[in-house]
Amino acid sequence: MKIERLTRDAFAPFGNVITLTGAQHYPINDGTTERFHDLALIDVSDQDGRPLLSLFRSKPRPLPFEISVMERHPLGSQAFIPLSKDPYLAIVAPSGPFDERTVRVFLAERGEGVNYAKGVWHHALFALFLESEFIVVDRGGPGNCEEIALQRPILITGQGL
Repeated sequence: MKIERLTRDAFAPFGNVITLTGAQHYPINDGTTERFHDLALIDVSDQDGRPLLSLFRSKPRPLPFEISVMERHPLGSQAFIPLSKDPYLAIVAPSGPFDERTVRVFLAERGEGVNYAKGVWHHALFALFLESEFIVVDRGGPGNCEEIALQRPILITGQGL
C-alpha cells in the first residue's frame, strides 16, 4: 500500500491536520506570545463525554507491516500532537461500515499532528523509526472504542517514504 503525503485537503475526509502552516494566529500577552488558534475540531461531548489530555509513548513498528485490526471512536474525535520530531504514519478509512479497499496511509512529518474525526476508522499509533511521544486529546467516558479484525491483513511496505 502506497504512503501518501499528509495535506489538509487529502486528509479532510478523516479529520484535521494539526500544523502551524496556514493557521490563524495573532499576538497575545502584550505581544510576548503568538497564539495559533483553533487548530482542530475537538468533538467529545456526546453521551456526557469529557475531554481527556494524555501523553502516549509509542514504540516504532518495522516496515513492512501487516495491519490486522482497525479501530474507531464513534462518540468523539481523537487528536495526536507529536512531541518528537520523527515522522509517523496515520492509517485511516472513512467512517461508516469498514471497507478495506478505502484504507489510506499518510506520512506525518515533523510538526504535523492529526485529529481523527468522530467515527473515522484508524490504526493504532504507528511510530516509524524511534520511540515517539504524543499529546493526545480525546473523549473520556464509556463506550467510545470499537475494533474490527480485518478479513485479510493489509501490507504496508514503506513505498512512498
